Amino acid sequence: MAAKKEVETPMLIIASKMKEAVKDLDEEIRVSGELAEALSAKTYTLLKDAKERAIANGRKTIKPEDL
Repeated sequence: MAAKKEVETPMLIIASKMKEAVKDLDEEIRVSGELAEALSAKTYTLLKDAKERAIANGRKTIKPEDL
């Protein structure tokens, strides 16, 4: 039996926009170079879970309440 292929998560976060948002929150806070990738992975998981809730509710459209 072949090993299950691991799916690579797409980059969903624009690092420059993320850094700008953090700077707007507090100019003294810095952003790690790995933060955009970690935030993107969390966002992907959030979307995946929302998709499952939409399907469980008999829909093919993800709505805000699925988050």
